[in-house]
Amino acid sequence: MLEALVLVLRPVTLAYTLFGIVVGLVIGAIPGLTATMAVALLLPLTFRMDGVSSLIMLSAIYASATYGGSYSAILFNTPGTPSSAATCLDGYEMTKKGQAGKAFTVSTISSVFGGLIGAFALLLIAPPLSRIALKFGPLEYFMIAIFGLSIIGGLASNNIIKGLLAGVLGLLLSIVGLDPMAAYPRLTFGSLYLESGIALVPALIGMFSVSQAMILAESATIIGSESVNREETIRPKLELPNKSELKIMARILPMCSIIGTFIGILPGAGGDIATWVGYNEARRASKHPEKFGTGIIDGLAASESANNAVCASAMIPLLTLGIPGSNVTAVMLGALLIHGIIPGRDLFTIQATSTYAIIIGIILANLLFGVIGLIISPHVVKLSKVPYQILTSIIVLFAIVGSYAINNSYMDVIVMTFFGLVGYLLRRYDFPVAATILGLILGPMAENGLRQAMIISNGNLLGLFIKSPISIMVFIATVFSIIWTVKTLKKGRSAFEDL
Repeated sequence: MLEALVLVLRPVTLAYTLFGIVVGLVIGAIPGLTATMAVALLLPLTFRMDGVSSLIMLSAIYASATYGGSYSAILFNTPGTPSSAATCLDGYEMTKKGQAGKAFTVSTISSVFGGLIGAFALLLIAPPLSRIALKFGPLEYFMIAIFGLSIIGGLASNNIIKGLLAGVLGLLLSIVGLDPMAAYPRLTFGSLYLESGIALVPALIGMFSVSQAMILAESATIIGSESVNREETIRPKLELPNKSELKIMARILPMCSIIGTFIGILPGAGGDIATWVGYNEARRASKHPEKFGTGIIDGLAASESANNAVCASAMIPLLTLGIPGSNVTAVMLGALLIHGIIPGRDLFTIQATSTYAIIIGIILANLLFGVIGLIISPHVVKLSKVPYQILTSIIVLFAIVGSYAINNSYMDVIVMTFFGLVGYLLRRYDFPVAATILGLILGPMAENGLRQAMIISNGNLLGLFIKSPISIMVFIATVFSIIWTVKTLKKGRSAFEDL
């Protein structure tokens, strides 16, 4: 460990770490420019670097980009990255209340806490956690997807039917593309582009960013409401949570960070799912679930801690099994192989010094982006002074550039525009946009898991289910989730407010 610490504290390694943090913050804050894109674009720069410095830099980009996505989510109701979508629910409402500074502080503290929990899990319990991940088969992934979909009912305001309809729309859109088993095109209308399915990031940008720009243009206001006190909104100083708010965070952060860590070790799950599950579990555990989505720190802390915990924990299956836990770690697998670092048991024995240096570097990166975030957050808040005419133009410009930059495809821009109109109509008639996005994310995971489980069991899905303790536990949790949501809505309390 001491040798690893010496490697991390080298000036060149620290310089690369800071560079990665700055790049990640900038790219994460721009809608459409995801952490995956940032890591992939800077991967060639690591060819002449040593393995430890390159992996620490890429990890710093991953963590800081995930955190950076909260900037635009809080200020403009526009998630910078897909895993920041749930941050919009309470972060943007806090901005409308003149609490943008405090929202940034809560987001920073929560992101650092979640990132550290994931990093310490990687440091202390990587091998046993990776063995747990191996026990998850198609049926278990299907049950986790169903558990995630059970959140949809709670995404409605006071009308569960609207929430379910919005969720079903997302599920229907998720089946566009080639059948995963038979490779038969579904709902593609002869388009080769649609055979790969609906591109998630352009769809997300459209439904959140473009629809928000249309709402702002329609209402002709700044940050959605002229009643916002401009002097209260713009406070160029650090706003720390008070004692009561710290107590709330102390209760929420450990729970949601552990949820994010667990989801992170599941290959293919990622921060998109973790942020919603963490948010929902915080709402379920709250004494006032009806306030979630109205601008409280509970929801903001839950979503930010859960998605950042994924960043480090997604490397657990990568380093121990060679299985990427997320899209970003799939790119990082290439960096490992380029530098001759072969995932597996040898990483924690023969190559232990390099491995622990990478892990310590991840811990350091989380601390550093937290410090940088606290320093710059008072100045970032000033962006909310931008007049709505300029603001809407900037949002649309970044949406177009971000959508095109993903694959250099004009079709992605068309998809973004289409989903912008869909998102606007959903908002206009009080349908929860978040429910549609959740259905779009979880649909493929549920379908693939179910169909693969049917093939494995030769059609005897019940028999396979009975033999899986994990599936039974997730099923019980899903039932309780549905019962709790219905009970809450029947009492006339809103689980979420529409975006």
